[in-house]
Amino acid sequence: MRQPILKPRADGLIESDQAVTLPIMAPRLQGELHAEGWADLALWGEGDLGRLRFSALEGPYVYFPNGLNDARAGGVFAAQEAPVMVIRGATYRGFTPSKRCANWDRSTHPKARVRRDKTRRRIDLQWGVVLIEQRGEDLVVSAGADLAEADRALHFAVDTIVGEALAYAAHCDLMPEADPVMRSMVMQGTHAGLSSVRRDERGRFDGLAAGLHYSTPARTYYRDGFWTLQLLLGLAPSIVHEEIEILASGLQPDGEAPSGVIVSGTEQARAWEELRTTAFGMDWIHTRSTDWWSDHFDSPLFFVLAIGDYVRTTGDLEPAERHWPLVKAVFDRYRELSEMGLPVKPRHDRDWADNVYRGGFVAYDLGLWVGALDVITKLGSKLDPALGRAAKALAVETRAALETHLWRREGWHADYHAPEGLAEVEPTLEDHLTLDSLTLLRYDAVSDERAIEVLEAVRRRLETRHNHDQGFGDWGMMCVYPPFQHRADVRSKSAFAFRYHNGSDWPWLDGVYAEERLRRGLPGWRYPLVAWWEHCLKQGWLGAVEYFSPPWGRGSLLQGWSGFPAAVALKHQETVLAGDAD
Repeated sequence: MRQPILKPRADGLIESDQAVTLPIMAPRLQGELHAEGWADLALWGEGDLGRLRFSALEGPYVYFPNGLNDARAGGVFAAQEAPVMVIRGATYRGFTPSKRCANWDRSTHPKARVRRDKTRRRIDLQWGVVLIEQRGEDLVVSAGADLAEADRALHFAVDTIVGEALAYAAHCDLMPEADPVMRSMVMQGTHAGLSSVRRDERGRFDGLAAGLHYSTPARTYYRDGFWTLQLLLGLAPSIVHEEIEILASGLQPDGEAPSGVIVSGTEQARAWEELRTTAFGMDWIHTRSTDWWSDHFDSPLFFVLAIGDYVRTTGDLEPAERHWPLVKAVFDRYRELSEMGLPVKPRHDRDWADNVYRGGFVAYDLGLWVGALDVITKLGSKLDPALGRAAKALAVETRAALETHLWRREGWHADYHAPEGLAEVEPTLEDHLTLDSLTLLRYDAVSDERAIEVLEAVRRRLETRHNHDQGFGDWGMMCVYPPFQHRADVRSKSAFAFRYHNGSDWPWLDGVYAEERLRRGLPGWRYPLVAWWEHCLKQGWLGAVEYFSPPWGRGSLLQGWSGFPAAVALKHQETVLAGDAD
């Protein structure tokens, strides 16, 4: 068997004899860097900056969140308080400015202006400025929306930059008592969550980023943000409050919400609006200037759930009081969409499985709906007793209808079911087992007896260590099995078996499954918590990866909601440190 490319150490850091891609996400500066001598850099809210080239660092390497050490006491260190990083022991080799702020940018931009003054280089883009300075054996790189921001960052001393980087890495080390695999998973997962917190050029909160590859246009998602904030509820509850405010700005008076809210800076927003209003079909998909993919079925439910989690954790009712009209609008919207006791999702690709045309009664969405009803019931007892009573009664009706329409005698809930007679949705049954249907368990929408049956089915069929029919060995969790039988219901990446929503391993879903086993006192929780991470280490993928599968590779390297397994491990720390009986 091939040895892992990356090896977790007892101190939670990761070592490797070969260079791998290091994802960097600080509040403003972000990019991907390779110790062999290149880095693709970008600035949150503004766009791509260009490719930096430098002399190679020497292995072996030790990686940590947003940085690395090399064999010659050099390394890479990104600051937190300003968009600046230092590459120690490296010499400048060149910089190629980006021609556009993003790959979708159709605007005509003037050619970047490059100037040199002794050891300093200045690159002026229409949407940002890059400053590069060689300080002896140290290469310092800063960026900004304008010269003032970049210049302030460049004035950071090297020792300050290094100190901030090391302090940030130490802050991510939240389970030092764990074994190397678990400790490094929690460290990198915490990094994924904390690094999603973004700032604008004035230092103000600017949303939770989904990940490196989801930054142009700069946007913050309802669903990704929800699973990311599970970690932040304990570490930074004020950030959760601010995220709720941004998401509230995207929710409409009728309870509709987009997939995400766009928070781009001036130039990127202008380029995006030009594309949105001129490219064929774009204004149909993104109907408002701040919408990223309008009218997503799960987004309003996540808004209510986020408020519920914030109030439960902090005791602060203020966001619930202020946004109660929006909460009521969400309740009314889904009640009006209901038939046979359950909200009906139109046959479209607008929930988290956005490559799949799921219609009718969708287990994943219905779990969120029950959770939202319980939040409204609890908060309504203080803020709106009549609405609270209505939500409580509807929750009882919804739980009963779930048993009738989605339960399969094989021991799990159907993915989605549009029975005969359901208005405006063609009769369809996709009855394979899915990890996202565990929202029904998370929000206690089904009985404990049913939940245990489902968890046993997941263990047998979705854990690849037990499912030998899938044909790729032991590589983690599958999000569905078998692949979708209705080929007309899948598109793009999910049209291929084991790819994307059609069977890949998604760490956030692994965390949902692991937590259900943990909170019910069942063994077998460690496998979903770390099997995905062990596969990443084996492949040389640094950071909490978005998704992957053996035949198709991986998604983004540093994804906020992929920190959810770390949040689960920390929440159940006593049990996790005691070890799994499985």
